[in-house]
Amino acid sequence: MNHVQKFPAVLSRLFSSSSRSLKNKVPEAQRLFQEDNGLPVHIKGGTVDVLLYRFTMTLTLTGSCYSVYWLLRAALPRKKD
Repeated sequence: MNHVQKFPAVLSRLFSSSSRSLKNKVPEAQRLFQEDNGLPVHIKGGTVDVLLYRFTMTLTLTGSCYSVYWLLRAALPRKKD
């Protein structure tokens, strides 16, 4: 019965000590994203954000073109010889 009472105390110490050691990074992120430097918000994070944005745009455009191709191919079937 004694080990049942110790278990919640161990968990509370585990979580309370870990939460105190974390640094609040929100003010740094707010300063970065609210800075008026002429960049759109989706690339203010740096090189990684730019690469992710370009990859996403490339994937989106490629997928859209591929979908339109197959829709047109299905809508305009070939004549049988």
